[in-house]
Amino acid sequence: MISLANSAARRSLRTVSQVRTLSSGIDIDVDHYSSGWNIDDIGEFTAKTGKYQIKTFNKISEKGLARFNPEKFEIMGSDWDSTNANAILLRSHKLQESEIDVSVRAIARCGAGTNNVPVARCSELGIPVFNTPGANANAVKELVLCGMLLGSRRIVDGVNHMKDLGAQGLAKERVEKDKSMFGGQEIKGKTLAVIGLGHIGASTARDAAALGMDIVGYDPGLSIDSALKLPNEIDLTDSIASAVANADYISINIPYIKGENGTHGIIGKNVISSFKPNAVLLNFARGELVDSEAMKEFLDNGDGRYVSDFPDDLLWDHKNAVILPHLGASTEEAEDAAAAMAADTISDYLQTGTIVNSVNFPAVSLPARPDGAIRMSVINKNQPGVLASITDVFAKAKLNIVQQINQSRGDVAYNVLDIDPTANHEAISMKDLQKELTMTDGVLSSRVVFGTPGCGYARNIDGQYWV
Repeated sequence: MISLANSAARRSLRTVSQVRTLSSGIDIDVDHYSSGWNIDDIGEFTAKTGKYQIKTFNKISEKGLARFNPEKFEIMGSDWDSTNANAILLRSHKLQESEIDVSVRAIARCGAGTNNVPVARCSELGIPVFNTPGANANAVKELVLCGMLLGSRRIVDGVNHMKDLGAQGLAKERVEKDKSMFGGQEIKGKTLAVIGLGHIGASTARDAAALGMDIVGYDPGLSIDSALKLPNEIDLTDSIASAVANADYISINIPYIKGENGTHGIIGKNVISSFKPNAVLLNFARGELVDSEAMKEFLDNGDGRYVSDFPDDLLWDHKNAVILPHLGASTEEAEDAAAAMAADTISDYLQTGTIVNSVNFPAVSLPARPDGAIRMSVINKNQPGVLASITDVFAKAKLNIVQQINQSRGDVAYNVLDIDPTANHEAISMKDLQKELTMTDGVLSSRVVFGTPGCGYARNIDGQYWV
């Protein structure tokens, strides 16, 4: 929760005033403010303006961070003592609400999952959360193919055996005799069931088909984009059980979703009972998708295999399991791609208001801001009457809305308005207009996407005006 203790001190403002003269000759007084949250000593706090501040957690790829224009963006680590960040970039860091400054407009994770970000709470606060779908797809796909080979032939066991023999000085003497202990099968001509046909699943299916495998797939939410990437000969089924029934290999590529109707333990006893006795399960999605107890029973009673990229307290030393240390996206190329996508997403949102790849906000593609217009964005609760109240604020100020976009997702609505101030031939105080707009019932925050980078943001927090 947001603490309002010492609110007078915490709401102390650092003002950046600027006057913009439009082509009409009318002066627009733009008072922008920056402030922070959880400031222990307001006297030591110095607002930084003139650039968007991007706070990073974890080590983010330098190539990705280089996508930020240094003239408009400043990158700071998690140990930076300023509490005035405009956006957050992270990888695996488990983000706490206390680490989200009141000035934060957006959060981006350099990866597909967002389980380490309090997404639901961010929605309540009016903060879009972004991810980078597909950025690490090739890296994970390659490891899935590697996992198939590891599950086909006891390669790991053979490597460890040779190390033991080498330590005894017996490697050359025993190699031909002992190799029969590590037999296996080829993957060509075998059947691969791909559960989940998104970026990774579709790519896995395509490349496995190129290796001579027969492909079966299941995805109730298959998108047109993913469908176009599938091999022509794929056989799509209507359930997970039917997909895995005759499969030699099974790759799960679905998101982990908690709660009722979620995916926790979705590969459980009912599904595993449909496996062939020697089936190989490949889990490079999330460890929690697989019921370890049911998987252990399957491995104990047959010649099946389990290859997973996640820790498992029950199966870590099972003779038919290969457990990897979450290597899926651990390639230089994947980290560069994910960081670059996150940087581009944040940069575009902060500078233009465009939303793409958000997990909690609607996708919004915006046209260019008309010459002479001022762009404002408003985030509000998705409830009746709020949009009318927002537009009424501009009408009372005699400001013409040149173009407007309103989109919603769940409980959140996102508005972008380009306004033409020349319709009103009186001096206009953006400070007063923004305050009235932000304090409108149902509004969570507003932003002037115009003028000095890092400024122009205001929030309505429990009826308190924070800028």
